[in-house]
Amino acid sequence: MSIVVTPSGQACGAVVTGLNLSAPLSDEQVVEIRTAWLKYHVLSFPEQKMSDDDLERFTLCFGGFGHDPFFDPIKGREHIAAIRRNADETSPLFAENWHSDWSFQEKPPAGTCLLAVEIPPIGGDTLFADQHAALDAMPPEMRAKLEGKIAIHSAQLAYAPDGAYGKKDEGRSMDIRPDESARETQVHPLIREHPETGQLGLFSCMGYIIGFEGMTQQEALPLLTELYAWQSREEFVYRHKWEPDMLIMWDNRSVLHCATGGYEGHDRLLHRTTIAASA
Repeated sequence: MSIVVTPSGQACGAVVTGLNLSAPLSDEQVVEIRTAWLKYHVLSFPEQKMSDDDLERFTLCFGGFGHDPFFDPIKGREHIAAIRRNADETSPLFAENWHSDWSFQEKPPAGTCLLAVEIPPIGGDTLFADQHAALDAMPPEMRAKLEGKIAIHSAQLAYAPDGAYGKKDEGRSMDIRPDESARETQVHPLIREHPETGQLGLFSCMGYIIGFEGMTQQEALPLLTELYAWQSREEFVYRHKWEPDMLIMWDNRSVLHCATGGYEGHDRLLHRTTIAASA
């Protein structure tokens, strides 16, 4: 039986049914999933009772494991991180700003998988912003200011010892490991072709992007601020609502994402894997 792909009706995203992800996928099923993934950018798979072994096997169907530089993996695994928030936690919400995972790497990951382990009864939606749609809808005068720009990426604002998740970040349940290596920089074109589809899109945003080549910080900041506001406009956003036993995967090359709260007093736990760049 072929899989069933149901579009979300929002800017991107689709629900995939007709699969049992606790069992190995056939080559044909992998092709169908990848085709849907490239088209809709974010896929959710409801009612999937998966083990960590299942999660790793699924991830490897779509590429190697990516490198997660600032997370410690869960015990007994090398490639699974816990995205955790305890019921009594008062630290700032993790990943509440728009971003593209690990865009500061030389080869940023192709995608990310998240498996629901413990889902609160309220809140905790994840937002995704389609960066192909954001570029396509951009006014010509704004696009002209961005064409040809080479963005400078760094994890320093988040993961350096003096960053948001550095030494002053206390009382957090996640195993985050800040490091001086977060100050390193990497450059990528701001507007770039998707390596599999060739579709043009915006890649990453202010936060991991700390400037542009050939521009002073004073010149770059207003442009980055304007860009950030445009990238996350409501018409480009898909709001994903979590359910128990749900897996999602997203295309890091096509969307930004951010976390939301609203589940104070409840534990929340997801297991995460990273899909390495395809090229």
